Amino acid sequence: MLNKANRDEISFISFIIPEFAAAYKMNVQNAYRYLKQYGGIDYLRENWWALHTDNPFWAVRELFEICHRNGGLK
Repeated sequence: MLNKANRDEISFISFIIPEFAAAYKMNVQNAYRYLKQYGGIDYLRENWWALHTDNPFWAVRELFEICHRNGGLK
């Protein structure tokens, strides 16, 4: 059984991936693959607590910057 923190983390990640997909005109599966390949998922898992308090626009933008630094397309 998941504790509240794990449920909140999963909930936020499940929310932000489609937001990222919409912002960069990708389908959700491609967005997940992109985030996974360029370190965005790891960043989300490590920093979701801080990211979830911010406006989703800025969280998505920060994810894009992290992925770009790790070789993702600009």
